[in-house]
Amino acid sequence: MNQKYRIRPLAWALALLVMFSSAAWAQRTILRPGKLLDVKTGKLLTGQALVLEGGRVTSVGAASEIKPAATDKIIDLPQATVLPGLIDAHTHLTANTNFGYDQLAISTPREALIGARNARITLEAGFTTVRNVGAGGYSDVALRDAINEGDVPGPRMLVSGPALGITGGHCDNNLLPYDYHATELGVADGVEGVQHKVREVIKYGADVVKFCATGGVLSKGDDPQAAQYTLEEMKALVADAHRLGRKVAAHAHGSQGILWASEAGVDSIEHGSYINDEDIAVMKKNGTYLVPTLYLADWLAENMQKIGLPEMYAKKMREIVPIVHKNLGHAFASGVKVAFGTDAAVYPHGLNAHEFAVYVRMGMTPLQAIQTATLNAADLLGWADKVGSLEAGHWADIIAVDGDPLQDITTLQRVKFVMKGGEVVKNDYAAGK
Repeated sequence: MNQKYRIRPLAWALALLVMFSSAAWAQRTILRPGKLLDVKTGKLLTGQALVLEGGRVTSVGAASEIKPAATDKIIDLPQATVLPGLIDAHTHLTANTNFGYDQLAISTPREALIGARNARITLEAGFTTVRNVGAGGYSDVALRDAINEGDVPGPRMLVSGPALGITGGHCDNNLLPYDYHATELGVADGVEGVQHKVREVIKYGADVVKFCATGGVLSKGDDPQAAQYTLEEMKALVADAHRLGRKVAAHAHGSQGILWASEAGVDSIEHGSYINDEDIAVMKKNGTYLVPTLYLADWLAENMQKIGLPEMYAKKMREIVPIVHKNLGHAFASGVKVAFGTDAAVYPHGLNAHEFAVYVRMGMTPLQAIQTATLNAADLLGWADKVGSLEAGHWADIIAVDGDPLQDITTLQRVKFVMKGGEVVKNDYAAGK
């Protein structure tokens, strides 16, 4: 047989395979909810349908104007309210509620495996995007890559790798005596030191740079109010990160550290416990986001004894909590930009949405609270054209709940449907739950 005729059947088979694969990829999904929350306007719309294709939203509009084709996949959620997948801008997926010396027993490979479990839990809780700000040994880089490759289920991740910090500061390993010479991977001192460390974490996969501008609460031997890096060090750190295309998150409790970090140009202040009027004015002038992590105080207050929180941490926690609620409530009322963050790992993953009720309790409307985890967080991450609202061109990251979250914000603690990139990862409605 002529060689060209022997090849032809194979060519036809490959052509058919490509044709059927393309048809499967191009299959539309039409999602028809009972109600759709427009997070930009706060309107709760009825009679809407979302057309999804290739992992993205292609259109949102009146269901009566969308004519399904025979090949379309239809998802009807007549009792549900849908809204964009939620965003948590401050998580630690590769960690659990281990405090004090228990942390020393966790290896980097173990962290990554812990992260795989927590990633699934977080996704199923309705958080389709997270910013992971601090992990040991680049375990969050490995987790992000595994999720992106489809090896494990989880939210979209922007990760920092090890957080930068001064020798002996909140982001160092201060639990062991001198004999062990224990130092965390992110420790760097001086202008040249922080420049080198920024470049290093980016080399090994960091999407965002996180550093400790002040001491912390769940750490030994440091003061949450004390600024750690100097203003010059912060400016050098931020300048290198921004030049290399990375945003910067600053852990900062104390007012001096908050002020210097905002002046240095960070994109967000994490925690902000001792924020004052001077800090607020500078943050508003510079457009710096505040990422409060408030529910953890409620959870720790209820579970401090149960989990055996070491007294060196518990003492600082008791001192800071009353101050946090007063100061951050004032910051909210003063118009500081707020993006949703939880510090999940301080309390169990999956409880992230409990943060919303604290924001409402402190003066936000339910819509404002929801916007912190959608529009605002998307803007902070630099992904406003991809996530945070349901509109054409955005990733098809969608959640659904019973009831109206504008009337009862706690409905977001009971997410019943989750879609990421057009793929359903949870559907309690289909399971009859």
